[in-house]
Amino acid sequence: MIRPTQLLAVLAVVLLVHAQSSDLAATERKPNILLLLTDDQCFDTIGALGHPEVQTPNLDRLARRGVSFSNAYNMGGWNGAICIASRTMMNTGRFLWRAHAVDDRKKLEAEAASRRMLSPMLADAGYETFISGKWHVKIDASKIYDHAEHIRPGMPKDTPASYQRPSAKDDWLPWDTKQGGFWAGGKHWSEVLADDGRAFLEAAADSDQPFFMYLAFNAPHDPRQSPREYVERYDRDRLLIPENFMPENPYMEEMGAGKALRDERLAPWPRTHEAIRLHRQEYFALITHLDAQVGKILDDLERTGLADNTYIVMTADHGLACGQHGLLGKQSMYEHSMKAPLIVVGPGIPENRRITAPVYIQDFVPTALELAGVEKPEHVEFRSLLPLIRGERAEQYELIYGAYREDKQRMVRRGDLKLIYYPGAEKYLLFDLSVDPQERSDLSESAELADQLPSLKRDLRMLMQQMDDPLLAAGK
Repeated sequence: MIRPTQLLAVLAVVLLVHAQSSDLAATERKPNILLLLTDDQCFDTIGALGHPEVQTPNLDRLARRGVSFSNAYNMGGWNGAICIASRTMMNTGRFLWRAHAVDDRKKLEAEAASRRMLSPMLADAGYETFISGKWHVKIDASKIYDHAEHIRPGMPKDTPASYQRPSAKDDWLPWDTKQGGFWAGGKHWSEVLADDGRAFLEAAADSDQPFFMYLAFNAPHDPRQSPREYVERYDRDRLLIPENFMPENPYMEEMGAGKALRDERLAPWPRTHEAIRLHRQEYFALITHLDAQVGKILDDLERTGLADNTYIVMTADHGLACGQHGLLGKQSMYEHSMKAPLIVVGPGIPENRRITAPVYIQDFVPTALELAGVEKPEHVEFRSLLPLIRGERAEQYELIYGAYREDKQRMVRRGDLKLIYYPGAEKYLLFDLSVDPQERSDLSESAELADQLPSLKRDLRMLMQQMDDPLLAAGK
């Protein structure tokens, strides 16, 4: 006969074993992965990372909680919609021109069927996958995600009144819901995205399955629409004019980013301080409104108890000029257009740390695979950020590559030296980013850097060969 004291002792042992096994299961459970992807957001438009004007209290929260990369590049694009190339790379893990080679519905469906796209790879590792927002990849998102909500086009239906501003007509207000754009459907698209993400988190809190969330904002892409209260947070007349402002860029035709390009038709020529202040006011307002939606998602992660086992990566598909170098768009090799924010937050990630080593934003792909315990397959060409974060290496890539269209622009960065090449004019620009981060002083004819120009040209050609660059096939 078992005495009560013995029964209690046995029960205590059982409870202890159960608790230990539960703790073990909790530690063995794969982490959740949340990608916050914005559109057209310049790398420096986060307050905590040094921007003197833009208000981003929730992105600041992320920057303080994790690691921020100061030099996170997108490789460029094969047409004016740079986001197509960026997001195709983000979902296939392939470098620019090899991503271009699969930029086709049937080819991408074959990639997905072979489990070579990011979402299927994570699903095979046991993840429940969710997407909402901007997609702009040539495959039906619902075919490769378990849940697909409000899949949006690259940008809303065109809004003619948002072009050539400021104008005498003055018939555009960012908060006027009748103008459509991001207000189409009756609720701002950023707010719809936040609602979708929060609803999924509520369900995920009751699930034992890890999740991968791909939350893709259309903001702060134009049309730059947000509620009036956000626009009025910025006093247009007091906004700073960028140091590298130009009324017109002297290389517009060489860049293949002529005045007829859609992005560049948002303001008249030549650019004026008045026009740039207007566009930056509405750009910053849209970022701050986006930031408020990020805050709702972060709060729900905490409230549902999911935050402690969730890695968050915040980035954008590329940057935006918005008045720098005489440009409004992103079809250039300048830093403001090539670089995006990149922040990593999660268990074991150091807090409030900055890494200056150049990386690519699509390094997210192998990073997510490593977090999920998936061995990086051969076709994924980008490199995981985690060894950099852990201090296992100090350099991610010796050289950084950039390109716009098959024959218009090329770029290489080595250390702090950056070379831009316009093949159509056989023109080179050389910048030393350590002393000229705004890229205002072309040193291509500088005597002190005369020995660097040939070696950078060789570096660029070597990269073009490695990238299967079509410019080489054209005999350039």
